[in-house]
Formats: sequence, C-alpha cells, structure tokens
Amino acid sequence: MEIPLVPSESTQQSFDVVLVGAGIMSATLGTLIKQLEPGWSIGLFENLDQAGLESSDPWNNAGTGHSALCELNYTALEADGSVDPAKAVKINEQYQVTRQFFSHLMKNKVVEDPASFINPLPHMSFVLGEDSQKFLKTRYEALKPNTLFNEIEHTEDLDTIASWTPLVAKGRDESEPVAASRVTSGTDVDFGSLTKQMTQSLAADGVEVNFGHRVTDIGRNRGGWGITVRNNATKAKHTVNAKFVFVGAGGGALGLLQKSGIKEIKGFGGFPVSGQFLRCTEDSIIEQHHAKVYGQASVGAPPMSVPHLDTRYVDGKRSLMFGPYAGFSTNFLKTSSLMDLPLSIRPHNILPMLAVGKDNLDLTMYLVKEVLKSRGSKIDALHEYLPSALDENWELITAGQRVQVIKKDPKKVGVLQFGTEVITSDDGTISGLLGASPGASTATPIMIGLLGRCFPKQFASWEPKLKEIIPSYGVKLNENASLYTEVRAETDKVLKLA
Repeated sequence: MEIPLVPSESTQQSFDVVLVGAGIMSATLGTLIKQLEPGWSIGLFENLDQAGLESSDPWNNAGTGHSALCELNYTALEADGSVDPAKAVKINEQYQVTRQFFSHLMKNKVVEDPASFINPLPHMSFVLGEDSQKFLKTRYEALKPNTLFNEIEHTEDLDTIASWTPLVAKGRDESEPVAASRVTSGTDVDFGSLTKQMTQSLAADGVEVNFGHRVTDIGRNRGGWGITVRNNATKAKHTVNAKFVFVGAGGGALGLLQKSGIKEIKGFGGFPVSGQFLRCTEDSIIEQHHAKVYGQASVGAPPMSVPHLDTRYVDGKRSLMFGPYAGFSTNFLKTSSLMDLPLSIRPHNILPMLAVGKDNLDLTMYLVKEVLKSRGSKIDALHEYLPSALDENWELITAGQRVQVIKKDPKKVGVLQFGTEVITSDDGTISGLLGASPGASTATPIMIGLLGRCFPKQFASWEPKLKEIIPSYGVKLNENASLYTEVRAETDKVLKLA
C-alpha cells in the first residue's frame, strides 16, 4: 500500500518531545505519547524520504513477529542437556503486549486494514541429525507446559513434516533423522508498512514530521536539549529545542548518543553485521510454502544469522525468502558511511571493543567464511531446507545492517550482546535504543518501559490509559491462562487472525 509522503518542512523551533528517526520504535513511542499526553508537542526528524526504510523495512528484517515460537536461539541447550524456557516465555509475553497494541491501533483507526501489516502464518522449527532431534524434543517438552506455548506440536515423522510444509520434505533422504516443532498461530509482520501508517497518523494528529532532515548533533542547553538538524535538500542547518529526546535511529543511535555527552553511553560500542537473502522469483514455488521455518545457527554465528525459510507478505504480495547470509561492513546503516565503525571508537570503549574482538574469534572466522561464500555455496545452504530448489528461481538481495551492542561487563573488559539495550540519562531527558533482535516485535513493551524510566512523575497517572491500550498490562499472561484466552481471542478477532 502506497503511503503519501508528509511535507518535510520544519516550522516549530521548540518541542516537548523530539523523535530522531522514523522507524518502528519512534512511531510506537510517538503514538503512545499522543495517547497519554495529547497536548504535548512532538517533532520527528528522519534522514530518509519516508518512514520505515531502514531496519523496519520488510526486506531489511525477518518480519517474524518474534514470539520465540520457532527461534531456537532463545532456547539454548544447557550444559546438562536441559532447555530453559524462561527467555522464550519472556519474549512471547512481550509480543503479546505488542499484539494488543496492534489491536488498539485497529480499533482507533490508526490502521484501516490489518492485512496491510499482519497476517497469520505457522511458525516452525526444523532440524537435521540425531543430536538436533534430541534437542528439539527437549525444547518441545520444556515449552509445552507453558500457557503461551500450549499449542506447540512436535514430530520426527517426515510424512507429517510434509503435511506441514511440503517443500521442506520434498526430495529429502528418508533415512536422514529429522524433527520439527510447529505453532500454527504465528504471524508475519510487515513493520515497514505499519511504521508508515503510524507515522502518517501521527502527522495527521499534529506531530511535525520532517523527512529528508538529518540530525547531526545533540547537546544540552538551558531548556533541555538542542538538536542540530540539516535539511538534505537545501544543506541548511538549524537547531530545535526539546525537553525530551528519543534517539531511535537504528545503527545511527550510537553516534548521536555519544555526541550527547551523557555518561551512560560510556563504554558502549557497536559491531555491525550485514546480511543477504535469497528471494524466490517463481510464483508456483512461492504458493507451495506457507510457514516460517527456522533452523539452527552455525557454530560462531550471531543469532540474527539463524537460517530461515520464510513466507513473507509485502505490499499485499506473498513472497518466499531464505537466509540470511551474514557479511561484514563498517557502516552502521544501510544508507550511511563506511566510516561509521572507526568514528564510533572512543577512549572509553576501545578496550571493550578490543576485548570482544579477542573473545569472539569464532564469530570473526564465521563472518570471513560468509563473505567469501560463493553463490553455489549459498544455494547448497538453501538445499538443507529446500532440497528441490533450483538456482535459477532465486535472486540475491541485500538486507539491512544490524549493529550488535558491545559494552563493559563486571566480569570481563567487554562483551558482545545480542539483543536490544535502552540507554537513558540519569535525569531521564534523553534515551536511545541500541541493538537488534527481537527489536521491532517487542517495540511496545520496550517503549512502555522507557516511559516509566523517563517520566516517573507522570507514569502513575498514565497507567489507567495504558491498561485501556494493553488489557493485560501488569499481568503475566503465561501465569493467567483465562486472561490469555480472553486477550488472545479479542486480538485475533480485531486483527482478523482467527
């Protein structure tokens, strides 16, 4: 669906809130603030010409609706052979909050058609080999007793797998040990479309949205923060003032938070990882696969590189993609400079970054191998999940950049963290998000948590409204089966997922 551009002319010089970047995080935070404090003035500044074109773009992320239903990296095998479901349950809890927020957007006509951004799609885990069979069975047994995972199915029978996802079973050696787990109530989410529609709604609700405006500097002033903005068309710079700033600029957030001078960013660095996907070009093949099928990551691979064969819905059209194939580039955004990594080095983060380099040689070797991988090797990897795949039916596309968090650790000089990290100043007047997965799928609970930290005086008065937006607010659905059933039925109805 084509979303018309919002005029990119800044007219106001002072705001209660400034949002840097027009991705899913800024759109979510702006929407929440407009619901909680409709009188607050908000300015949004985005370097590109439309919302949701970087990390939120559907071809730049997995769009899974990350709920840990199929992502095996959230349920790692412990040394004693067990699987702890706690992280998977936590992520699923977070996505349930996000689903309720989606439902609220529909009820308030922020989004007109749920199919424009969310579609029902089974989530499936698939593994090869006896050891992996045992792991997946252990994972299934650990997850099944939990309310949020009570629909999970498991099989080691190839015929059953063929009934779930025919292309994964077609042409496979029947003597090869296989296993699969499936939850049919998963979703596919086009966060790019959702971000565009939310941003358009914000503009209609009085938010000053400025595309083609790059934030180049952030510094404290008497009223809070001065934000230097460059108009990309005219090259002219001006400064706007804000009482509160949220830096939701994806990979660009690290540099801007460093420029702000807040002590909380000291010791943080970033490690960029790029990626590619194979996208199917043959409609007859696309129509035969209806699932997100996740496998196991290679040794040394970052979690974002877990292989998956995904049905996607983008701009109303069904697609099929496989990957990712990890790579390395020193830019922090798909559209930014190769100097991003070297320019991010500071005296306070150089030791953590060097320590991470020393402690993650397996990751370095993995990335080197991935960069050198030929197209033939990429197709060979596809054959593990789609034995009948033909080279000519697949095109290679470049996905988005992900900047993994490097930070100091009490036990080590520095650690590489896979996930998201919210950085907030001690006075709560500036905050920003670093990191990647599960990212977009957990935007709503992350932004609600940010509001609690940054606006403690107002937050108690906001909670009744938050309860209206998120009916399960303050309750763990995994521990309240009846409420989960009620909330799930309502969101499925509103989002037309049932």
